[in-house]
Formats: sequence, structure tokens, C-alpha cells
Amino acid sequence: MLQKIMQAIIPSKKMIEMFTYKIVSNQSIEQIAEKVPTACEQSKFALLHTYVYHEIVESKGFPIKRKVYIYEICQAKTAATMLTDFPHFAIFMPCKLAIYEENGSTVISTMNMEIMLKAVTSNQELYHEATTLFNTLKDLMKSL
Repeated sequence: MLQKIMQAIIPSKKMIEMFTYKIVSNQSIEQIAEKVPTACEQSKFALLHTYVYHEIVESKGFPIKRKVYIYEICQAKTAATMLTDFPHFAIFMPCKLAIYEENGSTVISTMNMEIMLKAVTSNQELYHEATTLFNTLKDLMKSL
């Protein structure tokens, strides 16, 4: 019911914008992608996996005209606490960082966790930890 009300009030494009945190850069996608491993290390994120998505979909017979990189990153301590207290958050983990080309620019984006983190305010320590993690991720993105 709530889902239908939200869809009636908020257009899909606006909803995606609400759940996305993004930064637009004039740097080339290659320049930014090259910096990701070091930026993750400096921000104490483990870089779990890198997907060169434009190559993956092309290998399956579906080439696209833009470059897209997707990174799975994690801070294990916060992840462990989140999964201990709120296992339903597993679907949002690990954190994703996407870098893609759009309209001649490079976009660096992730899920806007601010809305979701309101669900864990019953555990103030975890809420603080997860909010700090999200702020660190935003700083990482700005550093790229």
C-alpha cells in the first residue's frame, strides 16, 4: 500500500535520485578508476571486487557505448555489527561504488544510505558507526 502511494506521489526518476548520492567530474573515467584502490586503502575500505561492467556485458553479446566500473567495498567491523543486529541489511551489502560515463562527464555514485540508516537508530552506536562509514565513503568519492 505504502509503495503504491509513494509511486503515485514521487516519479520513478526522482525516487532514484533520492536513493543515489553522486558526484560529477570532468576527469576521465580512466583517471578516476586508477585512483580507486589507493583511495579505498586510505579510507580503510577493503576493495572486495572490481567489475569492468562494459567488458562483462560486451562478452555476453551486449556491448554498450559507455564505460562502467562497479566496485564492491567494505569496512568489516561495521558490516559485522550491522549483520549481527540487522541481518535484513545484507541485501545492501557490500557497499557499491559505481563510476560511469554520462554526457561527456564521469559520474561517481553510490547508494544514499542516509534514508536507510534511519532504520538502525535503535542501536545508537551502530547508527553512529554506519553514518561515519557513509561520510567516509562520500569523502572517498570527493577525493577521486
